[in-house]
Amino acid sequence: MKKSSLLASMLFAVAVLFAVAAAPVALAGDQDFTVVNQTGIEIHELYVTPHDSDDWEDDILGEDTLPNGSEVDIKFSRKEKAKLWDLKVVDADGNSVEWENLDLLDISEVTLHYKKGKAWADVK
Repeated sequence: MKKSSLLASMLFAVAVLFAVAAAPVALAGDQDFTVVNQTGIEIHELYVTPHDSDDWEDDILGEDTLPNGSEVDIKFSRKEKAKLWDLKVVDADGNSVEWENLDLLDISEVTLHYKKGKAWADVK
């Protein structure tokens, strides 16, 4: 009787540990991605919004900036369903560049570039 009770307790403990370890993965959104800044300038504002939205909503960086050569992970709620997203960055002078229709269900990394007045992004 004691052996089965001990075994049941051990199995329960293992199940709890597995559930706790898996929880962060289960909470991740399918649209999670990383923005890599290779523009040569510091990004002061970063916005990501569903493509069909009319509002850029809040600056993801808040008070922070994204220096050249740095990256930031963008995390979504697992409840988020939108497939296509728009991204906007703004520099210290208020200049902005936008990328539209990013399929974040297929993209895990967006590397931003800017050279000689031309902006582009490489996606993985």
